[in-house]
Amino acid sequence: MKLVSFREYVQEILKTAEYKPCEDSDCVVAIAKVLPGCMTQGRNVEEARDLLIDAIETWILSAIKDGEDLPEVNGCRLAFTIHEEEPEAAYA
Repeated sequence: MKLVSFREYVQEILKTAEYKPCEDSDCVVAIAKVLPGCMTQGRNVEEARDLLIDAIETWILSAIKDGEDLPEVNGCRLAFTIHEEEPEAAYA
């Protein structure tokens, strides 16, 4: 397993993405299979990919905020550290 940066992790997820034409409209659906529920759609593959990058980044940040484990993708894990915020000083 290799620890990677946020950008590298997003790129690894994009390598697993699927792009499918919509069945009932003229668009392309983009799915990040390794992130449950992470999908979007665009007018073409390029737009769907750009929107999928945003969806992936949002999914990752939400999972980190909620304390969820991130999946290993293509032998890679996201390297990050959570810093606890110090409580604000009480003012008398």
